[in-house]
Amino acid sequence: MPIPAAAPLAGTKVVEFCQVAAGPFCGMLLADYGAEVVKVEPPEGDAMRQWPPLNGGYSENFASINRGKQSVALDLKKEVDRDFARALVLEADVLVENNRPGVMQRLGLGWDWFAARKPSLVYCSISAFGQSGPRAAEGGFDLTIQAASGVMSVTGEEGGAPVKCGVPVSDFAAGLYAAFSIAALLARVRAGGPGGTIDVPMFATNLAIAALQTSEYFGTGKNPRKLGSAHPRNAPYQAYRAADGWFAIAAGNDKLWRSVCDVVGAPQWPADSRFATTTLRAENQTALKDLLEARFAGANASEWLARFRAAGVPCAPINGYAEALADPQAAHLGLVVPATLPGGHATRTVGCPVRLDGEAVAVRTAFPALGEHTGALRAATKEAT
Repeated sequence: MPIPAAAPLAGTKVVEFCQVAAGPFCGMLLADYGAEVVKVEPPEGDAMRQWPPLNGGYSENFASINRGKQSVALDLKKEVDRDFARALVLEADVLVENNRPGVMQRLGLGWDWFAARKPSLVYCSISAFGQSGPRAAEGGFDLTIQAASGVMSVTGEEGGAPVKCGVPVSDFAAGLYAAFSIAALLARVRAGGPGGTIDVPMFATNLAIAALQTSEYFGTGKNPRKLGSAHPRNAPYQAYRAADGWFAIAAGNDKLWRSVCDVVGAPQWPADSRFATTTLRAENQTALKDLLEARFAGANASEWLARFRAAGVPCAPINGYAEALADPQAAHLGLVVPATLPGGHATRTVGCPVRLDGEAVAVRTAFPALGEHTGALRAATKEAT
């Protein structure tokens, strides 16, 4: 699929030296917005190419964060391959990598080599703890970063064993920060300024997205605690059990609270001193949950959802991904995009969630076979030099 001329990053060239999730997700975001992304992989390929489920031998996990890219397979310890990689970067606007600090420099592909030769280059490094500091040399994966950054301390039920967030937030928060920062530096370059380096520590980006939790600590001096699906400052605001299963409501202000009371037939509750304010409801949410679930036991979740929707109270079923992807709103937003893997095997992908000028972003759904573009890009680079 060709890059639309109106795509925000059309004409931008990116070379990605990344594996697994954080860096490849960043690269895909740039590709979705029109950048030409060349993924440099080792001869054995990005490790995620082996992750199941496999469709005709091709990893669906790998496809989910590597669409719209070209693949070059190189052994960067070999001089000829290193020189080819350097040539690719010198023709590019952006380099993004997620190796441990020092690896790119040892391979002869560090910022120190490119700075004088390509001062307009935007050089983005994603790592577990950053490029400097006492923990910079440590590696990390989503699980260990969730643990180190506090996410696991507030995930799960109070008193329960440590639980990670089911979505790998460490990887994808870092990828989002990296893509945003790259776009910001590209704007600086296009305004006549220099390129430069971007240091994205996964540890730090996890702390940054935990703004409500860190501010709670700053304000109280106490660690936030696990609350399951509940909220530390709002109630009723969690998952509740109905006669046949669970559903969620979020009554985050007094008006919605009164609407909840009307729906469940308890007009006396707003006058209860335990529930008079949002803060008091949060402090007494266990008692409130017991009262609500006694009412909810009288009907199925779908019935309560219909009543709360009619009353304007934000609510939702506890969907699996099958149900979420089948939601009519997902169809309206064009989120599920048909695609074909190398070898002709049909699949689907979740497209770009953002609309630009009222339209869904037309993502390119070509998925690269390992090293598929090595020969063509070698030839093009030789011709250019």
